Parts: sequence; C-alpha cells; structure tokens
Amino acid sequence: MALSEYVYDLYQKAIIPDERTQDWLLISTIWPTVMITTTYLTVILGGQRLMKHQEAFQLNTVMMVYNFLLVLLNAYIFYELSITTWFNWSFSKVCMPVEKNTISSDRLARACWWFFFSKSIELIDTVFFMFRKKNNQISFLHLYHHFTMPLIWYVGVKYVPGGESYFSASINSGIHVLMYTYYLLSAMGPQMQKYLWWKRYMTVMQLMQFWGILFHTSYAIYKDCGYPNMYNWALIFYDFSHIALFSNFYYQTYSKKAKAARAARDKKIEQNGVANQNGASHESSDIKSRLRKRKE
Repeated sequence: MALSEYVYDLYQKAIIPDERTQDWLLISTIWPTVMITTTYLTVILGGQRLMKHQEAFQLNTVMMVYNFLLVLLNAYIFYELSITTWFNWSFSKVCMPVEKNTISSDRLARACWWFFFSKSIELIDTVFFMFRKKNNQISFLHLYHHFTMPLIWYVGVKYVPGGESYFSASINSGIHVLMYTYYLLSAMGPQMQKYLWWKRYMTVMQLMQFWGILFHTSYAIYKDCGYPNMYNWALIFYDFSHIALFSNFYYQTYSKKAKAARAARDKKIEQNGVANQNGASHESSDIKSRLRKRKE
C-alpha cells in the first residue's frame, strides 16, 4: 500500500468523527473537557496551599452520598456495557470494529458516553482529599489518572464509541463499583475498618486490568479487524504508563512497607533476645555471688 493510500485509509477509519455522538453533551468540541481538567488541576494545586492554614473538613455524610451515587453510576455503566458486548453473542470479544445503525451499537455508544461523563464526575474524589487534607492521597499517579481519563475518553466517544473501546471501559467500570463501595464503607467510620482488609487487592485488580488491556489490545492490532489501530496503539502506550505507575504504587505502599515492618520486627526480636540473655547472665552471676558468701 502506498503512503498516500495508507494515510487516506487512516483518515477514513480514524479521524472522521462518529456522526451519532457529535450533538451529545461535551462532545461537539474538546474545549469544555479541556477547561474542566485544567480547572481541576488549578483548584487542587492551589487549594492544597490554602488548606495548609485551615482545619481539615469532616465530610463523611457528603462522601457517603457521593460514593453511593458513584457505585450506582458505575454499576449502570457496567450493566449497559456488559449487555451490549459480553452477553451479546454477535459481538466479537476478541476484535470488534465500531458498528453503527443497530439498536445494540447505539446503546453501546451511549454507554461509552456515560463512561466518559463519569470520569469528569470522579474528579470530585480529589476535591474531598484536598478538603480533608489527605495530601498523601493526592499523588502524581492520582492526578495523572484523573486528569487524563476525561481527555482520553473524549476522543473515544467522539471518534470510536464502540467496538474495541468496550474492553477497557467495562473492566474499569466494574472495578470502580468495588472501589466506590470501599470508599462508601470507609466513610461510615472507624467501626467499618475491620471490613476493609481488601484494599490491597483493589490495586492488584487494577494491575490485572491494565495487563489484560495490554494483551487484548495487542491481539486486536494483530487481528486488524477494522477498529482503527491508531487508537489501539495510543491505548497501549497509555496503558504502559499506568502499569509502571501502579506497580510503583504497589511496591511503595505494600511490598516496601511490609519489608520494612519485617526488618523492624526481626530487630526487635533480636534486641529482646540479647536483653533476655543479658538478664539471664546477670541472674546467674547473682546466684554465684550468693553461694560464695555462704561458703565464707
């Protein structure tokens, strides 16, 4: 294929907006989404400085309502994506182009829009962290993920609302049902802590999600089923960044801390052993001294 033909084919498959979504909220132009994400960073970075001199807010009741609504929203998105893809026997789970003009494909496009819209709502997560002065939660990984997701999915809904887009969206929405359930229980107070032992496994599931997306998307590129590979390649590079950042988060949060805790425990055991040995030696010396005095 000549270069000009390849470029034309790329344009035909990837650069022409999907006519179904162009009049939907926030889709006609990218600038509202750019404004939302830019305002998000400005508010969070500036707000952290302002909160240095303020008392942390107690927002448990508001957070419970918010997290409950996010559980419902992600459950709805997961249901819609599952019905139109995973439980749709005519939909290829391996590699699927973007279909149009069918009830199922239009329903899938709407589910993709709701997924995109949810990513703007989820920016409020960081606002809660800021007001509660949980600055350790506002990491580079957190900001990077929340800032980029609305922008990435704007492109997805505008150009490819369906087909291979289903895979990452369905898995992510399912995991977010569990994640916001965790946040909901956590907001209920300290009495719920005994039920929150599974936080570590949410990170494991997120990592499994990214590896699954990597292998699935790589195979879709190999199959070349008609879904624009330009978006598949972009997703792979984006996916690699999340694998690296989440792997580092897991190591720093769980592996490294567990290793440090084991080292501290071993050191304490060793110190106690030395202390007991010294105590025993001292007691033995006292007994010998008393015996000598009796002999004298």
